[in-house]
Amino acid sequence: MAHQKPLAIVAGAGAGLGQSLLHRFEQGGFAVVGLGRTAPSAPVGEFHTLDLADETAVQGKLAQIIKTHGAPKIVIHNTAELVIAPLGDTTLDDFTRSWTSMVQTAFLLGQATLGPMTTAGGGAFIVSGATASLRGGAKFAAFASAKFALRGLTQSMAREYQSQGVHVCHAILDGIIDTDRSRDLHSLDPAKMMKPADIAEAYWQLVHQPKSTWTHELDLRPASEGF
Repeated sequence: MAHQKPLAIVAGAGAGLGQSLLHRFEQGGFAVVGLGRTAPSAPVGEFHTLDLADETAVQGKLAQIIKTHGAPKIVIHNTAELVIAPLGDTTLDDFTRSWTSMVQTAFLLGQATLGPMTTAGGGAFIVSGATASLRGGAKFAAFASAKFALRGLTQSMAREYQSQGVHVCHAILDGIIDTDRSRDLHSLDPAKMMKPADIAEAYWQLVHQPKSTWTHELDLRPASEGF
């Protein structure tokens, strides 16, 4: 076990940012494992199809991964469920699905990994947030409320585990991430979008901060983005 590469896990490892994160950490010498509902074509590293909101499935799969690779050094929570609708048109299913896919998944991921990480000497746990983590816009009731809760959960985990050697950070991604899907959905110049590889580089830098200067919250946005 001592001779194995350190492990980086990305939950929500779909095409775009998830795969870019896996690629960056693999380049940096990590064994990488992606988790998600659907495997992308030609996934980077090892990929496990998993319902991250299923308590039994998450506990079982993470225990199996840790048994094989050892405790993770890096864990990144990158799941999202974007619902944009007027309040009156937002169904209860829309609302609960947003919370389940973002807050419940982070809760279960933290429970399954933070204990082993502390026992193994620490590491970093990063959560991908959004503009909606700070501001609830019109037609974003489901998404923003879940992102607010995710931010609070991350703060709580940081205050519990930072003293035990785990750097917990919430990254606010204030902009549209450049993917094939986002180009189809948004009439926006790709030059004004956030590049997944650049976000991955920022995460790489975060996890290598010295303990005397840990960032808990980082906001990233294109130079063209107003704030």
